Amino acid sequence: MHDIRLGVVGLGVRSDLAGLAHRPGMGSRVVACCDRDPAALSRARDRFGSDLVTASDHRELLHADLDGVLVLTPDHTHESIGLDFLRAGIPVFMEKPLAITAEGCDRLLAAARTHGTRLYVGHNMRHMPVVVAMRDLIVKGAIGQVKAIWCRHFVGHGGDFYFKDWHADRRNTTSLLLQKGAHDIDVIHWLSQGYTRRVNAMGGLVVYGDITSRRDRAGERMTDWISPDNWPPLSQRDLNPVIDVEDLSMMHMQLDNGVFASYQQCHFTPDYWRNYTVIGTEGRLENFGDGEGAVIKVWNRRSDYRADADITLPVHTPQGTHGGADPLLVQEFVQFIREGGATITSPVAAREAVAAGHAASTSLREGGRVVDVSPVDPAVAAYFENGQTESTSPPPPAQTPANGKEPTAQVGDFTRM
Repeated sequence: MHDIRLGVVGLGVRSDLAGLAHRPGMGSRVVACCDRDPAALSRARDRFGSDLVTASDHRELLHADLDGVLVLTPDHTHESIGLDFLRAGIPVFMEKPLAITAEGCDRLLAAARTHGTRLYVGHNMRHMPVVVAMRDLIVKGAIGQVKAIWCRHFVGHGGDFYFKDWHADRRNTTSLLLQKGAHDIDVIHWLSQGYTRRVNAMGGLVVYGDITSRRDRAGERMTDWISPDNWPPLSQRDLNPVIDVEDLSMMHMQLDNGVFASYQQCHFTPDYWRNYTVIGTEGRLENFGDGEGAVIKVWNRRSDYRADADITLPVHTPQGTHGGADPLLVQEFVQFIREGGATITSPVAAREAVAAGHAASTSLREGGRVVDVSPVDPAVAAYFENGQTESTSPPPPAQTPANGKEPTAQVGDFTRM
């Protein structure tokens, strides 16, 4: 098998994905990198070889004979960079969110279809073991028909991750409700098998806006300043000069299949994890933890309060970032370049997550009014549903992940309490 030739645009924190894609002699290798930081490009040569093509402008990679490109740049640049590569016929891995507005997402989807260029979005949580296990329980009927989903996201590193660099400026993200929430909204959609059509939201900048210590951190990376000693939140120093995104937000969603959902996000909690509660016609399930040691519990008998559930499913977390999800994500993209067809991640679903987050941001900043979310153009949706082809024949099944197994938990491995 020859190595497919990959380019990388953006060598920041998420460039660990490029490291996973660089497997010379095993199917793929990074041959070109783009970043505005000369030091980052120098380090890239150490990572990917002295013959690496380097550039400070992504357009220089359009003629580098690439089989695919990973776009790992700040969110507000996704649309313009992605459009250039899609128009050039180079398959694109777009880190989430797909764009920072629904309209931007629609332009990317339309370009992929018009030019017949494969588009893949880095929603790695569809490969996370705890999410896969919850979905498998739901599909196998453990709680009946899903009617409601609640997600609480405790962003314990919020001050370090999101309020000391470009994330804190809404011009770059729209909001953290969109930027950070795109993952969780996509999971809510995936677990419920529906898309949001109406939202309302409330929230505000309730903690980090009170910190007056600000500094321009141009040339620095998040890894330069993150520390567990930056606690409690009001002790943080040297925040981004512009902070106009919310650090606390809550949204309600009405989906097209009748499911109701809510999402809460807080950036100043001491702990960092996600908790999903899914309620169906025959029970409810909930995850406790989302990494190693996580368990999913299912209650499906009537009772008063019981900490012990009727079903307890331990979730194994394999090696690799984001609970082993990132290696599977990159493997799926590489396989998608080679073979096409359906994938576990979905560009249309990625757009729908952004559209819901964008509408919720509007609602939050306009007094919590109800905002409708328009669906994707049906012809575009059909194109992606059919494995990014105009053919009327059904697409092949989603690709098998890198571990050689389908992304499913063994529900038989639960413990009845």
